[in-house]
Amino acid sequence: MAKILLVEDHEEIWDFLSRRLKRRGYEVVLAHDGEEGVMKARTSRPDIILLDMNLPVLDGWSAARALKSDAETARIPIIALTAHAMSGDREKVIQAGCDDYHPKPVDFSKLLTQIGAALGTPPAS
Repeated sequence: MAKILLVEDHEEIWDFLSRRLKRRGYEVVLAHDGEEGVMKARTSRPDIILLDMNLPVLDGWSAARALKSDAETARIPIIALTAHAMSGDREKVIQAGCDDYHPKPVDFSKLLTQIGAALGTPPAS
C-alpha cells in the first residue's frame, strides 16, 4: 500500500487522519511543520503528501515550492489541506506547486478519492 506523508500541526487533525488512513492500509509518516515535512519527504520517499498550508517554521506554500523545485521530490503528488476555502484559493495552492486541494474540515471519503486519483489507483476501501 502507498506511503503518505501527512504534514499537519494540529494534533486532533493528524491523529484523526493518520488513524483512519492506517485503517485503510496506508503507511503514514507524520511531520508537524513545513521544514520537517520537506526533510521527511526527502528521506522517507512518500508516494503522496498531504500538506497543511498554515504550518509553523515553514508554511505550506513555501514547503510546496521547495518540494517541487527539488528533483528528488518534484514528482511526489501534493494535496493541500487548508481552511482557506475562498474563491481563488484553489488556484493559489496549485500555483504554489500542489497538485490538488482539499478544504477543511476534511471530508474523509472525498479525500480518499483524491488520494486514489493522485496515485492513479482506486481509493482504499
